[in-house]
Amino acid sequence: MADTVTSVPESFTFLDEVQARTPGESRLLMCIQCGTCGGSCPSGADMQHTPRHIFAMIRADMREEVLSSNTPWYCVSCYYCTVRCPQDVHITDIMYTLKRMAVESRLYDNPAAPDFSKVFINWVENYGRAFELGLMSQHMLRHNPLGVFKMADMGIGMVTKGRMAFTPKRIRGIAGLKQIIAKAKELEVVYE
Repeated sequence: MADTVTSVPESFTFLDEVQARTPGESRLLMCIQCGTCGGSCPSGADMQHTPRHIFAMIRADMREEVLSSNTPWYCVSCYYCTVRCPQDVHITDIMYTLKRMAVESRLYDNPAAPDFSKVFINWVENYGRAFELGLMSQHMLRHNPLGVFKMADMGIGMVTKGRMAFTPKRIRGIAGLKQIIAKAKELEVVYE
């Protein structure tokens, strides 16, 4: 994930930028504000704004309000909203775009969420998969050191029952994955 802030043409609205930075076709303009997404979301009750409200805010050019919202960070990437959307809006992909933009703009309320994403991406880029014990240890030590003690019994139980690895293990073909990731980074949308 790039940490550099990309510049956009002055003529671009926030809506234009979100659409352009979302991989594939976002279909954001197809949103009919039906609310199926928010009603489908397992994290909806914890979001400051429902996805449909976020989309209306994007159309209203409310960049700072959208990017500082907790909504994208509460998206658990289950794709249930996307599957149920009658207009085939790629809601989860848009949420990923908003997370990236929030990190680049440093418009997030709690640094724990973007930091968790960065740590997760680091494990995947280096090992080809998440390493749960390392991920949670790093994250908890940075953001909630005393929480490590609360999670210790569960973690030990998962390791001893073979449900979680004690050490990270690289996937076969990690070199190929690294090439794919490098190419994806090369192809990221950059506005000039």
